[in-house]
Amino acid sequence: MYDLLLVRYGEIGTKGKNRRMFEQRLQTNIEAALKDLGIEDVERAHARLYVPLTASMEEMIERLQKVFGIASFSPVVQAPLQVEAIKEAAVEVVADSLKKRRIGEGDRLTFKVITHRANKGFPITSPEMSRDLGACLLRRFPQLSVDVHQPELAVEVEIREHYSYIYTERIPGAGGLPVGVSGKGVLLLSGGIDSPVAGYLMMKRGVAPIAVHFHSYPFTSERAKEKVLDLAEILSAYGGPIPVHVVHFTEIQKAINQHCPPKLMITIMRRMMLRLAEAIARREGAAALITGESLGQVSSQTMDSILVTNAVVQLPVFRPLIGFDKTEIVDIAERIDTYKISIRPYEDCCTIFVPRHPETHPKLAEVEKAEKKLPLEELLDEALARTEVIICGDK
Repeated sequence: MYDLLLVRYGEIGTKGKNRRMFEQRLQTNIEAALKDLGIEDVERAHARLYVPLTASMEEMIERLQKVFGIASFSPVVQAPLQVEAIKEAAVEVVADSLKKRRIGEGDRLTFKVITHRANKGFPITSPEMSRDLGACLLRRFPQLSVDVHQPELAVEVEIREHYSYIYTERIPGAGGLPVGVSGKGVLLLSGGIDSPVAGYLMMKRGVAPIAVHFHSYPFTSERAKEKVLDLAEILSAYGGPIPVHVVHFTEIQKAINQHCPPKLMITIMRRMMLRLAEAIARREGAAALITGESLGQVSSQTMDSILVTNAVVQLPVFRPLIGFDKTEIVDIAERIDTYKISIRPYEDCCTIFVPRHPETHPKLAEVEKAEKKLPLEELLDEALARTEVIICGDK
């Protein structure tokens, strides 16, 4: 019975002169999310987007709830700009809502009509339309009674330039900004719980992720690699296809283990990772690096360790989880369906060659001295040359 999904956005509406660019990106992302369902003609007009309901409404709703930039959306009946047509559509929508709520004639439900008259040329004011439509619904449905303060059912009417739209449901969206409006960032994606959540949060701020995974075969298995690709596949549902750069990291870890002090191995390994990630970022036109670090969670995530690690790159390193505790991170991971993949028992490269007593307060000079024992350029060039790029989420 519904004709469209009416999509609203929130934060985008505050963007001033750049608003049109944000709107266009949101429209593009919605079309991309629904393209394989045969939906391409999303219309944008007057701070709203209109998505034709030509596929399964349940499937469309599930996908739209993962599109960042959407504040809420509603299944709507589209009606001509005629009072009687609006009343007929409202009766249809309310009947459906009562059926879904299992409200029979012997039950009671409070309601309120809310009219939004964006089209000031429409001859009836918003209060008049709400009053007339409310009276019509009271006559049609004896189980309804009016409560203008805390109604159990809100019947909303939007009167726009060419049509009116009637609905009773507001489905919450993902919020944030459309993926892509903030540029590209390189996400260091391990197989753990934290980094996918960091990627998700940066996508919510409009960043299009390019994932980098450091693979140390044969010390880590192919299943560890598959785990990361599965995580990228989950994240792609929130912002489109994600390229995953699988970097051969084995020789670097072997060299660090052979030539560097055990207590500095983790710090030097992290610095090598950032060097490689920055090289990929510059090659791919990304403006930042993204990690899943949380302050104090492990030895490489102390202030001193982060300071020494950051010193090796020029691009900014975003750490959206820096103030989160593990419980908060796990809660998000469970909500976005990455947790069950992250806890698969396949180790990543960060779990091998781990010293018993890693340095938690490394000094930059000491670390740089230890790195001089490594053929840095040779190791980095080889790792980049052996990098494999896999696109995840390409429908």
